[in-house]
Amino acid sequence: MIFVTVGTQLPFDRLIEAIDTIAPSLGEPVFAQTGASTYTPRNIEWSARIRPIEVDAYFAKARVVVAHAGIGTILTCQRVGRPVILFPRLVAHGEHRNDHQMATVGQLEGRPGLYVARTGEELHALLARDLAPPPGTDVVPEGRQRLMQHLDSVIRSAGAR
Repeated sequence: MIFVTVGTQLPFDRLIEAIDTIAPSLGEPVFAQTGASTYTPRNIEWSARIRPIEVDAYFAKARVVVAHAGIGTILTCQRVGRPVILFPRLVAHGEHRNDHQMATVGQLEGRPGLYVARTGEELHALLARDLAPPPGTDVVPEGRQRLMQHLDSVIRSAGAR
């Protein structure tokens, strides 16, 4: 399974459209957390937002994670031992306020378990490969799981008001 996440702050239609376009040729399920995207996927399962406890479950099930170049996602992939393909947001496309994500991938590219795609074609080529994971533990520690369950219950109770 491929897990795609774009974070929660800004839309990232270019990534969601790219993964939706290539999904039929991948031969495995794709789930995307689309955030504030205005593009509606037709070939993948998706949700604009997912609860913290669900995020951990998607990371645990994923063969590979595809994401914007957000540090939180990068660190999570390192922690749980999942390869990540970073698809940086570009200011030229109105995807961010500056090109700091290009600087991020420039510094991290080539590290074990971390891959960079700058185009839909590069993304497709990487997803067709068997990507090596980073050195990591491939488990969600019990303490973190309990924290996610607690946060989930707080979010649910806040929504019930």
